[in-house]
Amino acid sequence: MAICTQSCSLFCFVSIQTVLIFSLSAPGTNGFLFPQHYTMQYWAGRIEQEIDRVVRLVSGVQQIKGIYNEKRNQFEIKKNSPKELVEKVALDIEKLLAKKRKALERLARAAEVFQRANAWKDNIKENEIEYYDAKADSEYADEFDGEEGAQMKSTSQQLQLTFVDDPNFKNQVNYSSTAVQIPTDIYKGSAVILNELNWTAALEEVFIQNRNEDPSLLWQVFGSATGVTRYYPATPWKPPNKIDLYDVRRRPWYIQGASSPKDMVIIVDVSGSVSGLTLRLMKTSVKQMLDTLSDDDYVNVGKFSETAEQVSCFDHLVQANVHNKKMFKRDVENMMAKGTTDYKTGLEFAFNQLLNKSSAPRANCNKIIMMFTDGGEDRVQDVFEKYNWPNKTVRVFTFSVGQHNYDVTPLQWMACANKGYYYEIPSMGAIRINTQEYLDVLGRPMVLAGKKAKKVQWTNVYQDNLGLGLVVTGTMPVFNLTMEGNMQNQLLLGVMGVDIPLNEIKKLTPQYNLGANGYMYAVDPNGYVLLHPNLRPKIINFGELVTLDLLDAELEDENKQQIRRDMIDGKPGEKRIRTLIKSIDERYIDESVRTYTWTPVNGTDYSLGLVLPPYSFHYIRANLSDQILQVQLQNNFNKDFESLLPSSFESEGHVFIAPREYCKDLQLSDNNTEFLDNFIALMEKVTPDSKQCDNFLLHNLILDTGIIRQLVDRVWKNWDLSTYGLLAVFAATDGGITRVFPHKAAEDWDENPEPFNTSYYRRSLDNPGYIFRAPYRDQNSDPLDPVNDTIGILVSTAVDININGKVLKPAVVGVKLDLESWVEKFKILASNQTDNRQGSRKCGPGGACEMDCEVNSDDLLCVLIDDGGFLVMSNQKSHWTQVGMFFSEVDSSLMNTLFNKSFYKRKESYDYQSVCTPTPNSNTGAARRGVFVPTIADFLNLAWWTSATAWSLFQQLLYGLAYNSWLSIDDVTADDMDSREVSCITKQTQFYYGNRTVAYNQMIDCVNCSRLFSAQRLSNTNLLFVVADKMMCSSCETVKLSQSETGSEGPHLCEQLDSPRYRRGPPTCFDYSVLENSADCGRGFSFKPSLGVLMSLQVLLLCLTAGPQLLPTPFCL
Repeated sequence: MAICTQSCSLFCFVSIQTVLIFSLSAPGTNGFLFPQHYTMQYWAGRIEQEIDRVVRLVSGVQQIKGIYNEKRNQFEIKKNSPKELVEKVALDIEKLLAKKRKALERLARAAEVFQRANAWKDNIKENEIEYYDAKADSEYADEFDGEEGAQMKSTSQQLQLTFVDDPNFKNQVNYSSTAVQIPTDIYKGSAVILNELNWTAALEEVFIQNRNEDPSLLWQVFGSATGVTRYYPATPWKPPNKIDLYDVRRRPWYIQGASSPKDMVIIVDVSGSVSGLTLRLMKTSVKQMLDTLSDDDYVNVGKFSETAEQVSCFDHLVQANVHNKKMFKRDVENMMAKGTTDYKTGLEFAFNQLLNKSSAPRANCNKIIMMFTDGGEDRVQDVFEKYNWPNKTVRVFTFSVGQHNYDVTPLQWMACANKGYYYEIPSMGAIRINTQEYLDVLGRPMVLAGKKAKKVQWTNVYQDNLGLGLVVTGTMPVFNLTMEGNMQNQLLLGVMGVDIPLNEIKKLTPQYNLGANGYMYAVDPNGYVLLHPNLRPKIINFGELVTLDLLDAELEDENKQQIRRDMIDGKPGEKRIRTLIKSIDERYIDESVRTYTWTPVNGTDYSLGLVLPPYSFHYIRANLSDQILQVQLQNNFNKDFESLLPSSFESEGHVFIAPREYCKDLQLSDNNTEFLDNFIALMEKVTPDSKQCDNFLLHNLILDTGIIRQLVDRVWKNWDLSTYGLLAVFAATDGGITRVFPHKAAEDWDENPEPFNTSYYRRSLDNPGYIFRAPYRDQNSDPLDPVNDTIGILVSTAVDININGKVLKPAVVGVKLDLESWVEKFKILASNQTDNRQGSRKCGPGGACEMDCEVNSDDLLCVLIDDGGFLVMSNQKSHWTQVGMFFSEVDSSLMNTLFNKSFYKRKESYDYQSVCTPTPNSNTGAARRGVFVPTIADFLNLAWWTSATAWSLFQQLLYGLAYNSWLSIDDVTADDMDSREVSCITKQTQFYYGNRTVAYNQMIDCVNCSRLFSAQRLSNTNLLFVVADKMMCSSCETVKLSQSETGSEGPHLCEQLDSPRYRRGPPTCFDYSVLENSADCGRGFSFKPSLGVLMSLQVLLLCLTAGPQLLPTPFCL
């Protein structure tokens, strides 16, 4: 019913309450009244009672509690003691990492001894070195799988290796040999590489010795400063992309182990002389330089000509994390060349960034300036005298970019006078090498520090290139211990690494005894998680670390900020908090109590935490008799175990069992029917007490099987579900059993067979009463056919039992409502009719009657909305196909009012693990990327022709051919351009109940008409009952609320500068040594054209361009 007036003036002076009273009591034009408040309460009470009656009666929620009590002699109640648990697991992780540390130390010592004993050979030949080249047969190896692949043999450098499958490595390996990978852009026949291969061959014996002492060791790797990678055991190389750009020196673990943290300022010359190809080279160089930085480093990027400024919004150094580096790369691409070069402004900008007394966090170690320019005449000695001499606390690295005829002596002098290095980048192919070799210079103080610097470091999480998945790596630097005359060699030989898969660490943590909502997690000094149930990257970028902050893995609040800070600082603690929790399907928010307990992992920078809800401080452990355990098929099954057989499904209901590792020989499968068959087949061969089985998992599974079977026999079989408008009844347990009755209902059961991974199970544990959930739909969902499609509404509730004062929630039971049947029931319950339709309408003394949800459905909208704002039920038939949609898609003005009146709160967060379709590049020109394309003005300008540009282009061709990079950029491949999905950030929005208000009456006031509505929370459910006038005025339309996930760049990084998240850098810094010899600081080289060649090229180009009409023919002949 709509109430229309000539003017809104009445509503401007009369209170809402008065208007409501007037509106509720006065009949409308059709003679019916809007339902009054006490009527709404009456209807809500009837709905609540019917829900409780049906679910309680049919699901057997009370009877299953009795069954647990009856079987009390078959299980015991165990206690989860948070402090003891977290300390035990921390100790186990410490022992695991200590074993890997021992292997690393042995390898590093051996490498230094082998290299020192090795005599350098100037004339070493390639045929003198025998090794397995992992890349030689990589394509051949990829063509084979299974048994054929296991028997394949490959040859490389006279070696023949046989590979066998090893599930631990997820690969085919050879335990008797190492493999060698050499980057594509390095000539493997050079003396440096051959000598490296010669002495590193001795590491093979140490690798094997380590594995014999610790069979759990996986990849052992030596990454050499020359680019050679030698790893054990041998396996064919599998490049991350079709074009293999792998270089161990650019891997996160190598970078972290090769030097101390860095404070780096990159400055780029963007004067007018830097244009076209040179500017492209600079942009690519800066981006490659950024890739050499880790989360322990801090960086800023500036540009300069006559003036200097930062390229991004950052006014000081910021952490070189993935998100900040992406922003820098984006902004570097937007740099434009103009003006004249002034080194002084650029260097003063850099020194001020590094030496100011800002309170902003930084590495406070290796201070570095990286200057990219095409050349200049000024040495700006006064700048260095002012800021850096005599102590030279800032190293200056200079890069001459592009081909030109400028004098590079000033650039060489700057680097040499400030303990840096000078490099030349003439072409694309030179970028990768020359933007990473500065690490050798930074490694000098570390090498000279000797044993003090021989520390094992543990990395962030990243993707292993050889198939292990997510790993952390222990690293240790390897030093060159030879002497150069009377001086110690200061070169870093490389970095030794040992991989530990996250799954290996996760196996040390308890899982199923913590319940569905309990979990363990671990963080590193940056606050990033290496263990967390929400660490689930959908796509892993091979070139990036997996950096998910604890405050992004969970919904951030002040309590968690403090917990994170204490963990980073290595302090133990415990805290009980009330916090917001996002559901596993990311549609709902629950406010629940959690106890956080944490402790440091000694010997590492990691800290371990445990999260428990109140009902998970105790758990059930089955203690079954020998008779119950006799479940082998050749014997008479007890009825409990027989109910797992598919032959019993028709009478007992369909069974899903959680795909857990009940026994070592149990073959897992994503198909639950197949997994169940595998499980039953294994039970033919072993008993649940077998040593190869996990007794806790298997016994609890059998216990729960019996409990649910009795529930079926005592309750479920006694009811005709259709009588109650039900499609199914179900139960799921902590032990991993899910049973759906009747069997045919399993055809439409699309829940995860692992109860711990389902939203309904986890939310039921955290929320009292009945949790409703409609099948999720959005605007992109396929349309439903109300005639042929059966829509089921899931209703679940936790089974809470109290045994000797110990509260547990070991199971969840529920029903699936038939939407069509329950809509009819809903309309009757929310009406002035009784179930048998014998009743009178409620009419006032003037003859006006109250509307109800059945008779007046043309005028009155009646809906049930869940706590996430999703439509569950409506009296409008047109809404049936919209059930499961966010209610704003159904009635935006009503949902907007419910939000504004605080029935709902909105929570926005960012998902840093999402997947997006890449945005295609807008390269619409015909030229290839990275090529300088002269403009029409250039062709018409004689000065352009008489410049060095012609020679520059020719020289670029020569360099490009030499580096195998003509017309290409390393990080761009044809396969990368379009279709592949990429990792990205998305913005998520959830709505949840914002206050404890039970009921609310309100008028939606519009310009020329208004709309009444009344909302009432249904007790013991997650439902909101809303009744409103159906008529909608166009003037009432508001901005539609959205719940859908949208692409995002994340929070504005520059707005977060004033409150950066707390982190702790490495405790040691090696950036200075009085013994350092900085005489080796780089010397330039370039193809220098003769005057005759240059003039000849220019004349040729003039002839080709100008033509005979401008120049006489003999001049060009």
